[in-house]
Amino acid sequence: MLKLAGVNKKLAGFHLQDINLEVKPKEFFVILGPTGSGKTVLLECLAGMYRLDSGRIFFAGKEITHCPPESRQIGFVYQDYALFPHLNVRQNILFGLKCRKMPADQRKEKLIRICGLLGINPLLDRFPGTLSGGEQQRVALARALVMEPQMLLLDEPMSALDPRTRENFQRVLRRMQKDTGILTIHVTHDFEEAAFLADRIAVMHRGRLEQTGTPEEIFKRPASLFAARFTGAPNVFTGEVLRYNGHQVIRTGHLRLPVQTGLTGPVGFVLHPEYLELLRTPLDKSNCFPGRVIAVYQKRYFYEVTVKVDQLMLYMPVAGNNSHRSSLPGAGDEVWCRILPGGLHFFPLEDASINL
Repeated sequence: MLKLAGVNKKLAGFHLQDINLEVKPKEFFVILGPTGSGKTVLLECLAGMYRLDSGRIFFAGKEITHCPPESRQIGFVYQDYALFPHLNVRQNILFGLKCRKMPADQRKEKLIRICGLLGINPLLDRFPGTLSGGEQQRVALARALVMEPQMLLLDEPMSALDPRTRENFQRVLRRMQKDTGILTIHVTHDFEEAAFLADRIAVMHRGRLEQTGTPEEIFKRPASLFAARFTGAPNVFTGEVLRYNGHQVIRTGHLRLPVQTGLTGPVGFVLHPEYLELLRTPLDKSNCFPGRVIAVYQKRYFYEVTVKVDQLMLYMPVAGNNSHRSSLPGAGDEVWCRILPGGLHFFPLEDASINL
């Protein structure tokens, strides 16, 4: 297991602040955050490239806070691959093992196993300059894995890949991690990528960890306005929880929605689209609100209908294909939106000025 306790590191114009984190053995853990949030700095602290200002790091039952990088048994893959251009793929992968003076037969055995795992045997005699981005990334990964690290750190390894190559590499990476069981920490700014790969995710912002949980927990129950917006949750709003006519409601604009929450005062909230029902006529006045259709967009497997309810712009999916298009409301139509039970998630509103 990996444990970080009270880790702090100040750099010019940046502060990694009070990082407390535990990562389980064999876990694929993703650190998610925007550029400049501290993701790479955190990886480099784990790898021993910085001396901590305070805090401790434990891994595999021992403290590694002050251990030099070469003794930590950590593999690190940067987003720019860092392959040696004058060496072919075979030489790049075996470089570290040759530095360790490992016998040739053992090097060959490890090379065969890793290249088979990543499907790069046909590339062994080629040079980095002749490889695609996805091929270079697999070679960089092979070079890290052949050293048999106990922990693998991946710094935005897919940021330069085209969408199709990125999708394929995600599958390769997830399969590799499951096959090897290496504790892996992967950083990215892409929630879809994080959700596909991760057992758990930590959301990072301004040098702090805002929330840790499974992909579903992060998306369905964000802990902050930043986490909700950055992960792309639709229908994220702010309001005020108060008492109205003896009942608890949330006031947002001119709307008062009946709610049940332990929070009071200013809050943020997510209105999950799968809990929204689009109606031509109202069914339940207590949780049904008039609105106007702003737009209807066709997605791959559904339609997305945008409805303005008071000051709220609601996005809701509607199942169907081209044959159902005529039955959908059009822009300008008057409709009703019903909020089904369980559709609201609240979180404290600590900083309403966050601008993504």
